[in-house]
Amino acid sequence: MKKTILLLMLFTLSLMAEVKNEYISQELLKQNIPIVDIRTPGEWKETGLLKGAIPIMFWDAGGNYDARKFLNELHKKVDTTKPFALICHTGSRTSIVAPWLAKEFGYKVINLKGGMEYATKGLHIKTVPYRQ
Repeated sequence: MKKTILLLMLFTLSLMAEVKNEYISQELLKQNIPIVDIRTPGEWKETGLLKGAIPIMFWDAGGNYDARKFLNELHKKVDTTKPFALICHTGSRTSIVAPWLAKEFGYKVINLKGGMEYATKGLHIKTVPYRQ
């Protein structure tokens, strides 16, 4: 009986999990969906952030990460019961983190393909300076 309940819970969680892979657009920005920028502080300082973006580093400059620390910050700053988006430099890091968040926690995550590179050079979206 316990196994059946556990399987049903896991199945339900997998139904709730959702990752959308899409390019950033003006329409998306107008929806005011929280955008979590998972780049490093050095990258935030170099290029700035999208207006309203929430900087929460996942990997540091050496490629190390602390998933627990990331999740703690995410839960403090984002309502994870609602959809939110992830952005990085080109979309490669978010293409790893977004499915993990959806699968493991059932979050509805939008992976912003092309990342900041596409947002700033492709769409010419202005950034705001990063302030600690």
